[in-house]
Amino acid sequence: MTLESDVGDAETENTEKGDALIVFTPSGKRGRFPVGTPVLSAARSLGVDVDSVCGGRGICGRCQVTVSEGSFAKHGIESRRDHLSPQGRNEQRYDEKRGLKPDRRLSCSALLQNDVVIDVPSDSQVHKQVVRKRAEARDIEIDPSIRLCYVEVEEPDMHNPSSDLERVYRALSEQWQIDVSRADPHVVIGLQKVLRQGDWQMTVVVHQARDGEPSEIISIWPGFKDVAYGLAVDVGSTTIAAHLCDLHTGEVMASAGLMNPQIRFGEDLMSRVSYVMMNPGGEQEMTQVIRESLSTLAGEVAGEAGIDVDDILSAVLVGNPVMHHLFLGIDPTELGGAPFALATGLAIDIPARDLDIKINRGARVYILPCIAGHVGADAAGVALSESPHLNDELTLIVDVGTNAELILGNKNELLAASSPTGPAFEGAQISSGQRAAPGAIERVRIDPETLEPRFRVIGSELWSDDPGFEDAVADIGVTGICGSGIIEALAELFLAGVITHDGVVDGSLAARSPRMIADGRTFSYVLHDGSPLVTVTQNDVRAIQLAKAALYAGAKLLMDRMRITTVDRITLAGAFGSHIDVKYAMVLGLIPDCDIEKVQSAGNAAGTGARIALLNRAARREIEEVVRKIEKVETAVEPAFQEHFVDAMAFPHKRDPYVKLSKVVTLPERKSGDDSPDTPDDGSRRRRRRRNAAG
Repeated sequence: MTLESDVGDAETENTEKGDALIVFTPSGKRGRFPVGTPVLSAARSLGVDVDSVCGGRGICGRCQVTVSEGSFAKHGIESRRDHLSPQGRNEQRYDEKRGLKPDRRLSCSALLQNDVVIDVPSDSQVHKQVVRKRAEARDIEIDPSIRLCYVEVEEPDMHNPSSDLERVYRALSEQWQIDVSRADPHVVIGLQKVLRQGDWQMTVVVHQARDGEPSEIISIWPGFKDVAYGLAVDVGSTTIAAHLCDLHTGEVMASAGLMNPQIRFGEDLMSRVSYVMMNPGGEQEMTQVIRESLSTLAGEVAGEAGIDVDDILSAVLVGNPVMHHLFLGIDPTELGGAPFALATGLAIDIPARDLDIKINRGARVYILPCIAGHVGADAAGVALSESPHLNDELTLIVDVGTNAELILGNKNELLAASSPTGPAFEGAQISSGQRAAPGAIERVRIDPETLEPRFRVIGSELWSDDPGFEDAVADIGVTGICGSGIIEALAELFLAGVITHDGVVDGSLAARSPRMIADGRTFSYVLHDGSPLVTVTQNDVRAIQLAKAALYAGAKLLMDRMRITTVDRITLAGAFGSHIDVKYAMVLGLIPDCDIEKVQSAGNAAGTGARIALLNRAARREIEEVVRKIEKVETAVEPAFQEHFVDAMAFPHKRDPYVKLSKVVTLPERKSGDDSPDTPDDGSRRRRRRRNAAG
């Protein structure tokens, strides 16, 4: 075989008697091989990215290629289909069973006859890419930690004594050039039955976490098998989301979610830590229910995709530090107080059976590293997904949840922090609040003149003033308001002048609209005058103020540490972050001032990071290195946090000007005396004075 450059010497080529030139696209790799060489063999010799599970036996069909016909002046050759051998028995058999496109050939069966240009389609490449929809998001190269290898194992011989396992190792080395020196115990236990059941032909699942690390056999099947699946799981404090992925294509085959059953032990993280502290053995209870939930989700997505859970060979988990410790079975008590020490923040690679997750017995679970005591593996997943460490722009990433996690920086410097926002953004602690479910108000618009509202509910595309709205929601009804709905409602009320800069519901407007109703010593706004009655109360406003002030204060601490006053880009992650309108988030001051077009939602970025680590083993080393470089800012001990928090109680902020926001939204003018986030209208100042006096 002779390798040639793109400017190969035609005269030298012509002297190569009995050889044919083969050029692969899109890689551009080329070389001369003897006539009769399988195209797949030529590709492997040149390092061309062509997939195969069956080892070139014409069974799997993954090595399909296409002949590019025509004259190629650059290469100095004429390429035609008949420059490969005619279809052989293996290709005909595959075509009959599975179907082969007219222009496709199996590269393991097609033999080189003359000079030819071969195109390797993306679905035949080992390291194919999954294209992500957002323009600024990077694509995922498919290179999982597990690999399926079909082998034919030499039968035992009295004259050449060796164990079945040794001969499997030898088959992998000779047929796949994979050196393996260990196997999972359950593999060894079942090896002899599988070998004989498959008539000495078997599919071996090889696990290799990283290049340079020893490979291990984690599962086996008799005969040929070419499908393998993985599970990417985001274990949130409120919800758990799981995505079943085809490890060959990267396609998400099924997704499922459920409420985290630990909620019955406490709605937020610290209440769960308190439960452990107050109830000996409480951590074991929470560990058991979270592991049962993971198995339940695995079963759900497997059933939806029509596969067996035994086909799930790999899993990646992310979660905040408390969730991280609990699904590992670690007591999270130390995370309940300073210095918030992690038992381990290192990445973990562990058999699924050690976590009691009901998937393939040999499956491996990879858990992303934690950044610090309250910035967990979920934040690492967000960092892997959004890749601020690869960008020049200063980006603020906010994973909005019960405990908001923030990352600020670029390729030069990265900082991270967490802020205890509480569950208000998810509809909890709101008088008419509920989870995002059919019937929940999710979009709100309020006429600034009449103060009349219009809204949209989950489950219908119609607005409440559209014809047919009542019929459209007859089955689901209007049941309450979710997080995105309360954000839009408050922002619209603020823009309409119903809520002041300091967060007081202005009762004087009751003279203008019957929607303003007295509510004890304060006032409320009626958003939906039906059953149930949906109102926005003074306490609702305060709950959102507290949550958004904590979020903004955390961001300001990071900006202070980096000595900046503005950011180039803001990314909102998490289920809540993906549903809120970024304009309204900025109107209320959840996030710093920024060009609206540079603020976007990333969806469940933590889950996407888990999927990247599932599909690409190199990404695991990447995020482990990135996490080591992130500096953690501990908001709980920063003196400036309280000052930032108080200033951030105002809408959108007491001191920080929102110049860029003002270009797209007309913000209400601040009234005389309306300069403090605390007012006596709802008794908050008196309560604070009593607390101070008592302290």
